[in-house]
Amino acid sequence: MQEPEKTNLYLVPTPIGNLEDITLRAIRILKEVDVILAEDTRTSGKLLQHLGIEKRMHSHHLHNEHKATAHIVDRLKAGEVMALISDAGTPGISDPGFFLVRECLKNNLKVECLPGATAFVPALVKSGFSTDRFTFEGFLPIKKGRQTRLQSLAEEERTMIFYESPHRLLKTLTQFKEYFGGERMVSVSREISKMFEETLNGTLDELIQTFTTKAIKGEFVIVVQGSK
Repeated sequence: MQEPEKTNLYLVPTPIGNLEDITLRAIRILKEVDVILAEDTRTSGKLLQHLGIEKRMHSHHLHNEHKATAHIVDRLKAGEVMALISDAGTPGISDPGFFLVRECLKNNLKVECLPGATAFVPALVKSGFSTDRFTFEGFLPIKKGRQTRLQSLAEEERTMIFYESPHRLLKTLTQFKEYFGGERMVSVSREISKMFEETLNGTLDELIQTFTTKAIKGEFVIVVQGSK
């Protein structure tokens, strides 16, 4: 019987809020690998402590990703097995991971991504908008290319999903009104799976008015209904 191909790198989703949102398989993999690559070792250290896992960690984030990847690939080729985790959610979704995965595949190293927590799926499903076809846009460019991106999405018929920080939420909703129209339906979720989780639905005009007078805290997922 042929032995299963050895996995060199595991992408392991971690909770986006509620610490119970991690799979039994994810916990097992984190215990079994030789090294855990973490976006922020302090943040991940708290999670590992909560799970009762003692494991070597190395920092792997957007600022050192390109520089560190070649060394990591060499170690994987030498036989080490590693797991990549981000601060929250699935690595590679608006978090480090893409570059390392690409280089591993170039070097014929097996990469496996475990299913698990990610913020945009629950926000999309509970928005009430069509899930048959959707586009994940993540974070919009802060300056260069922002208007071009919004113009290109003005007639998008699929449901659109965006991530946004609290201090840019109102600006983003106002720009959506400019390009999509104030009557376009939108769903805004914050703090998904956390104690103060909240989802507000309405037109862009309505939610702009709401957030003009409402305290804006937490990390946001904005789901915009496609054009009709």
